[in-house]
Amino acid sequence: MATTEIAALGFRLYQFPVSSSISNRNPCNAFPCNSVISIRKNPNFRTYSSSSLTNETEEQGKFRALNRRFTEDENRLVEALIGIQGRGRAASPQQLKEVELAVQVLEDLKGVPDPTSSSLIEGQWRLMFTTRPGSASPIQRTFVGVDFFNVIQEVYLQTNDPRVSNIVKFSDAVGELKVEAVASVRDGKRILFQFDRAAFSLKFLPFKVPYPVPFRLLGDEAKGWLDTTYLSNSGNLRISRGNKGTTFVLQKEIEPRQELLSAISTGSGVTEAIDKLISTIQDEDGELPLLEGEWKMIWSSQVETDSWLENAANGLMGTQVIKKDGQVRFLVDIVLGLKFSMTGTFQKTGSKTYDVNMDDPAIIAGSFGLPINMGSRFSLELLYADDKIRITRGYNKIMFVHLRV
Repeated sequence: MATTEIAALGFRLYQFPVSSSISNRNPCNAFPCNSVISIRKNPNFRTYSSSSLTNETEEQGKFRALNRRFTEDENRLVEALIGIQGRGRAASPQQLKEVELAVQVLEDLKGVPDPTSSSLIEGQWRLMFTTRPGSASPIQRTFVGVDFFNVIQEVYLQTNDPRVSNIVKFSDAVGELKVEAVASVRDGKRILFQFDRAAFSLKFLPFKVPYPVPFRLLGDEAKGWLDTTYLSNSGNLRISRGNKGTTFVLQKEIEPRQELLSAISTGSGVTEAIDKLISTIQDEDGELPLLEGEWKMIWSSQVETDSWLENAANGLMGTQVIKKDGQVRFLVDIVLGLKFSMTGTFQKTGSKTYDVNMDDPAIIAGSFGLPINMGSRFSLELLYADDKIRITRGYNKIMFVHLRV
């Protein structure tokens, strides 16, 4: 390894081999994570005792069983959606390809025949994914790609006033925008609709605020159709295609991992979502693996500290790279192409616990690194792990959620 002495500064500049396994993406691009100098107390933090992780309630049992409501082919689509931001807006070409293949498999299976005549289509559906052609509606372009908002579609056809409504829920404190359409069933798959009213319902106002779109003057522009190309036999998953060429994936009951990612995006109910996800494996006694690959930290129950170096050294920010041979690396983007890198080792000490010893830290610029004299050692406990999401308790008993990238 080449070395250059810089006597005047008292530093030694190391040339590091460039690793292709390290992602150049900013770890804070898609999810709220803290890469700033100081980290403040997270109001969502709650201490997890062993009893809180083992006492199963009826509600937790319901969420544990939720995965069983998806067939193998449906699970393939759910898996493809995990980690996609903006309901498809920020999806990579590979992610889009996986979703399209999973959608095509389900559409070929057809699901419930004549879905528009089935009671399973009735109710509220949360939008999980959509393609975004240039002809998408202004509402879709403005709100659908924002993870902070929940986007709901209501379908009520078996009433005296059949309607399809699109609802953007800004937050519990702010309110929502509801756009309604008169609906009619053309055949077993197609719903015809015409938008006729819309309004903001804001918590801080005692009246609704009309949405400034003159639907009556829009004519055919306010009309459209929606084909349901797949409706699951459980009534929990739906795929639809619209008249503007858009594909939609919607769910009634959200899979626990998706619920957690949604909670992290909105900043609300994270610890409750963690509880629900952990409860899905409480009756499993097997070991939890520390899977190799790149894991981006997307949430933590942070403690108050003013040292970003300490935060980086203890895995409180950035990306972890786990290798098969017991090697681990922390990588944090700083600014202007500079990165913090720290390598170390991990050793299994129990079915779900590891000792982590981090050393050899450096500030990296391109293929060169400036070493730093510091180290970190802590115990890591896996509370939940699969090939997409990992929940751990690590340094200073802090809870972490990592997403595999």
